[in-house]
Amino acid sequence: MTTLLGISGSLRKASTNTMLMRNAAQIFGADTFIEGDINFPLYNGDLEEASGIPDAVQTLADQIASADAVIIATPEYNKAISGALKNALDWVSRTKGGPWNGKPVAIMSAAAGRAGGERSQFSLRLAMMAFRPHLLQGPEVLVANSSNAFDADGKLQGEMYIKLLTTLMDDLRALT
Repeated sequence: MTTLLGISGSLRKASTNTMLMRNAAQIFGADTFIEGDINFPLYNGDLEEASGIPDAVQTLADQIASADAVIIATPEYNKAISGALKNALDWVSRTKGGPWNGKPVAIMSAAAGRAGGERSQFSLRLAMMAFRPHLLQGPEVLVANSSNAFDADGKLQGEMYIKLLTTLMDDLRALT
């Protein structure tokens, strides 16, 4: 029984990164797929001191710890990861137990630009380095012009994208 956790770095309902994450999960074929929620208050040490770790943050940390593997789909906002995703990483880093340590993680991106979120993936790799996950180095799944990369049902289009995503999910599954 495998559990896959998916995290979309976008909070938008119609996010192409959420669509990409769901396509990846379908290809991966886990027994259980959980979509993580990163809609947290901004990290603030005073808030943490006064109230502790928010329940939603602890839930995500527990989901990371218990998942067999994690997929992260990151948009590119001003040449980096979204503030929501960075905030979630910051909050989870404050939880006990190091939930990312050794965790198999695959990252992917969908972006409006022609590079498909290449810089956001680099930014995400840097942001996660301290947590010591087992980050797959490739193949890179960089969905460019993402508003035109999915059909009306949210299914990823393009033979190259589907082939790369399938290879990435096969490699991730092999680590679990």
